[in-house]
Amino acid sequence: QVQLVESGGGLVQAGGSLRLSCAASGRTFSTDAMGWFRQAPGKEREFVAAITWSGGSTYYADSVKGRFTISRDDAKNTVYLQMNSLKPEATAVYYCAAGYGRDDVHDFDSWGQGTQVTVPS
Repeated sequence: QVQLVESGGGLVQAGGSLRLSCAASGRTFSTDAMGWFRQAPGKEREFVAAITWSGGSTYYADSVKGRFTISRDDAKNTVYLQMNSLKPEATAVYYCAAGYGRDDVHDFDSWGQGTQVTVPS
């Protein structure tokens, strides 16, 4: 079992930046990748970015490429999502996840509680 705790959400004006953090504990060695997903009201949870523990390969949704950056700090067992040039459509609850996939929500089996990001229009 992997425990995940997100932090760093908040309200930011369009064009601004936020950095989300996800602290992982427990059997993190049993997972292959960490990911960020988001869910806006009335919409399905969607992939944002992922990073593998080994090698540090990264994957991004097309909608965030060039603006969002996922990274990890192995010493702290923490994954970050740096979000720049935020747009109102980024408003959602952001979830950290651990699992074996790259961009499919069904490939991640441990989830954090979520952190709200709001970008007013």
